[in-house]
Amino acid sequence: MAPISIPTRTLNDGHEMPWLGLGTYPAKGRQLVDAILAAVETGYRLLDTAYNYGNEDAVGTAIRESGLPREEFFVTSKLAGRHQGKPYVREGFTASLDRLGLDYVDLYLIHWPLPRVGRYVESYAEMVALREEGLIRSIGVSNFLDEHIRAVVDATSVVPAVDQLQVSPTHAQVGVVDEVSRHGTVVQAWSPLERNSGILEHPTVTAIAARLGVAPSQVVLRWLVERGITTVPASTNPERQRLNADIFGFSLEPADVAAVTAVDVGKPVKQDPRTWEEF
Repeated sequence: MAPISIPTRTLNDGHEMPWLGLGTYPAKGRQLVDAILAAVETGYRLLDTAYNYGNEDAVGTAIRESGLPREEFFVTSKLAGRHQGKPYVREGFTASLDRLGLDYVDLYLIHWPLPRVGRYVESYAEMVALREEGLIRSIGVSNFLDEHIRAVVDATSVVPAVDQLQVSPTHAQVGVVDEVSRHGTVVQAWSPLERNSGILEHPTVTAIAARLGVAPSQVVLRWLVERGITTVPASTNPERQRLNADIFGFSLEPADVAAVTAVDVGKPVKQDPRTWEEF
């Protein structure tokens, strides 16, 4: 089958990022290498990893085995909580770069703000310095709320290019997404399909899918695109990878978008960025 053409989104620093990429958690080793190679054949170029996923080595191996030029890939990794703080950021970043076997990453994120630790602002400033050295193309954050973004912008005058957030039908996060987007930061959804929690069997989602002749997963991922949200769904299954990527040839009606948004259960996310700690 022919590769799927995945469009790109222009970030606030001028770099282009695919609207959709491959999440890699929790796969590791040869299973992940093979999954990435299948995804690359399908048309994926954005690969999302993190220090704490323990799979950066497999991501780097897959890039080399693909035979494609490094420049064709958009590689994201993330700073672990244990490496927050001015003395430790470079150590953590260098470890990631070494495991990836790359000279630079396209996007580097602070994985969690850890506000009680109080080091995310100085960590972000160090990432700005790494960007100036050419080791990072774009800098961003993950699981940051408006208050956290304002703090890093006040300190550095550099607006994050991306904020990776938990966004899915049961946690539509309308207010959070609007606040983050107002900064000029692109929101990227993690766990958009809710790790098989049952959202793909929800009657609202399945009814839209049946009417449009697409899969329920495609409805959910297209719902994100209609909201201006990029995403990195994870799958090691080549057929599901293709389904997930094949969302740019149809659209949802505004009523469909509103209906999926209304699936929101009205409860806060389990991993609250104001209190969640992960090192």
